[in-house]
Amino acid sequence: MKKLSRLFAVSLSTSMALALPVLAAGPGDNIKQGKSLGEAGYEWNKGDGEEADALKAKPDLKNGRDVYEVCSACHMPEGWGLTDGTFPQLAGQHFKVIIKQMSDIRAKNRDNPTMYPFALPSQIGGPQAIADVAAYIQSLKMNPKPGLGDGKDLALGEKLYKENCVRCHGEHGEGDNDKFFPRLEGQHYNYLVRQYQWIKEGKRRNANPDMVKQIQTFTDRDTKAVLDYVSRIKPPKDKLAPVGWKNPDFK
Repeated sequence: MKKLSRLFAVSLSTSMALALPVLAAGPGDNIKQGKSLGEAGYEWNKGDGEEADALKAKPDLKNGRDVYEVCSACHMPEGWGLTDGTFPQLAGQHFKVIIKQMSDIRAKNRDNPTMYPFALPSQIGGPQAIADVAAYIQSLKMNPKPGLGDGKDLALGEKLYKENCVRCHGEHGEGDNDKFFPRLEGQHYNYLVRQYQWIKEGKRRNANPDMVKQIQTFTDRDTKAVLDYVSRIKPPKDKLAPVGWKNPDFK
């Protein structure tokens, strides 16, 4: 993609970010979890299409940096998003998780009207570009000061996390690259709350159906407590950036 095209996308993305939510509501409560507007009979992590092609590609970090220039308008040059949860922290996220989410957005299996126009092949390239930017994002150091909850119910949050979430997301919220389970540690609290609610309601249609079932009995108190706890789990030191770090790739 030409430099001029990238800069235009960044400018337009910034203006759209002020007017639109990160994700739109799903197509309606009557749509069953696992179905999709993009593909009839969508199955979670089926692993075909662009996802499969991107996973086979050998990442090019230099091109990944160029592609990420488009993303940086919303997710910030450091990949830290915003603490109010408008945009998630991407830095340090697993390579395969990023590939899956980008492929699902492009296939319209996950609703994201803000991101969708700038994730298209005409803007950033094909499956190779997805692999490239996923590798670049994974290489970024994480935000040492994510957005947090009120900290009033952390004992309950820890209990709920250990009883319900560890099997997939790990003891420390580290996720699992090979199983496409996202890293949760250090993610902004407000972003976690919104995504959790949309998963529970079926609005995030590419969510793992096991998680959808798992959280149906959680109360509002449970939700706030467990996600506040998760947002406070510190990533390993080698994954964290210093406070105030600026990405030198975008000076």
